[in-house]
Amino acid sequence: MKQSRLENIIYLAVWGLLFAAPLLSLYVRTVSDPNIEFNWTEVFIVWRHFAVYLLLFLVHNFLVAPLLVHSHKRIAYFTLVTVLLVAFVAYCYNSRPEPKGHMPPMEKPLPPPSTKMMGMEGNKPPFRHHPPPFWRDMDRHNVPPPFVFIGEHEIMAIAVLLLMFGVNLGIKNYIRSRDDRKRLVELEKQNLEQQLEYLRYQINPHFFMNTLNNIHALVDFDPAKAQETIVELSKMMRFVLYEGNKQSVPLSRELDFIRHYVTLMQLRFTDKVKISLNLPLETPERQIPPLILVTFIENAFKHGVSYQHESFINVNVAVEDEMMRFSCHNSKADRPNEEKGGVGLANVRKRLDLIYGERYRLSIKDKVDAYHVELSIPLVKG
Repeated sequence: MKQSRLENIIYLAVWGLLFAAPLLSLYVRTVSDPNIEFNWTEVFIVWRHFAVYLLLFLVHNFLVAPLLVHSHKRIAYFTLVTVLLVAFVAYCYNSRPEPKGHMPPMEKPLPPPSTKMMGMEGNKPPFRHHPPPFWRDMDRHNVPPPFVFIGEHEIMAIAVLLLMFGVNLGIKNYIRSRDDRKRLVELEKQNLEQQLEYLRYQINPHFFMNTLNNIHALVDFDPAKAQETIVELSKMMRFVLYEGNKQSVPLSRELDFIRHYVTLMQLRFTDKVKISLNLPLETPERQIPPLILVTFIENAFKHGVSYQHESFINVNVAVEDEMMRFSCHNSKADRPNEEKGGVGLANVRKRLDLIYGERYRLSIKDKVDAYHVELSIPLVKG
């Protein structure tokens, strides 16, 4: 899997600092002490050790670590890491410096010293000098004996190597989780846009179906009112066609749409239906999702109006503290319209959930003789 640009920059910066450290250290020493000369040999010795770690890092980064981070092959990963550790220990053992003060063994042993030479006479046993064991002599020079495969130096080197592998895995996991979060956000955004588009296409035909039924009813007994209704409908269609497919519209235009809708619906009913519409005279320059409020008003006319008895519909909109508060109270008809296709309320809930999450409040109370809807949503600047 291809590494991200950020990951490559992190590795280049870290290794660049590591390889620059001996140069800076030697430069500071030469500046602070004139007797010290800038010796490239010291730098090359340090760079040689760093090169071994860099080679193992590259193998781990490009070949071994992806097995665990991307493929989740734990057995293969730990097997290869073990192979790298064994190879690294073997390298450290072979590059171990020669112990200082070690004399090669002589072919013939020296004769024991005489008692005269040792200053001893009679039956006193001769004094024998026991040299310190070889491993003690090597310990003074910080060099493990030849038969010890892993010494203190190798243990520290292995610890550094394991720490380097762990940091490499940590960076890879962080970069991968960050990329996964970015892809998840992008997928959620695309899914949100697709769902909103689908819901709009559901709402618009549902709304026009009911409106055209109203016009059809007016044509038979009042053609003049039918013509007025068509004018109002054309204004509403202009809003739906040009504004309904947007994510948000100005609050003032959404309220104008509600006025046209209520005016159209009032043409159909008699004085037995008391319709109250209270909208703010001045609205701030704020945005609102289109065709959200009209769904509740549409359902109020559809299910709350009776042709035999007095009925009412009260619609109120107020703007307070960057919040829009909408309420729609209506009576319940004895025989409400059971016309199929009433998907408006369900779609409005989905749209509100997708757009606002937990930042809105919707209360619907279905009482015996009345229906109450209250909605509060935050307004955003245009």
